[in-house]
Amino acid sequence: MENEETDILIHPRRGKKERVIPETGLLLVNPAEAEKAHLFVRNDGGESRFLFNSNLSVDVKKGFFVAGPSIGAPMAVMTMEKLIALGAKRIILFGWCGAIVEKVAVGDVILPDGAVAGEGTSQYYAESAGISPSQKLQSELAHFFADNDFPAKTGKIWSTDAIYRESRQKLLSLKDEENIVGVDMEFSALCSVAQFRKIEFAAVLVVSDELYHARWKPGFAATFFKKNCKVAIGLLLDKFLPEGM
Repeated sequence: MENEETDILIHPRRGKKERVIPETGLLLVNPAEAEKAHLFVRNDGGESRFLFNSNLSVDVKKGFFVAGPSIGAPMAVMTMEKLIALGAKRIILFGWCGAIVEKVAVGDVILPDGAVAGEGTSQYYAESAGISPSQKLQSELAHFFADNDFPAKTGKIWSTDAIYRESRQKLLSLKDEENIVGVDMEFSALCSVAQFRKIEFAAVLVVSDELYHARWKPGFAATFFKKNCKVAIGLLLDKFLPEGM
């Protein structure tokens, strides 16, 4: 591995004029939610900083950061690599996923405990087997949501680059052979980077659609889905991140 690293051409780094960020932070996938989270931090006295092709807000007093949006594995990985170079050591992802098992429905919150890579980025960081988030951070999130009477489920996530090429047969195979409960586009790649860079990483995913019916069932406009996204992000920003210091 050491010889491989000396052969790598580009390494993430902190520029001379870039300030170190707090160790703990939230990375949001989707633009609308990221914008609201940034506003929350800035309205509470936080500051805006430059982050290539994304946004970064830092609450120096409370000691956490918010980054995003970052849609898809390659962009999310570029963002995570930069955040790590700036000083991040504990990153929580907030995003959405599609459910492929009937026990999971639109609006449910999943704290993934494992991943299978269907995207093309993970292969450059880790072997396809054994990709997982930080057990410690995932457990902290599980206890936190339970203590706040906010139910959350666990399960493995499959990440893909091509949401419009998800076949019934592929998803059925993933459910039966890999015990996958949901599908997203970023989680497995970020797990791979976190393991490679030796930082803590976990995710909070809200189910946005159901893929186990005869026809696709979107839930992006559902009241329960919108409510749980708002509540989950609010809990993370208001309590988990400040208290985690």
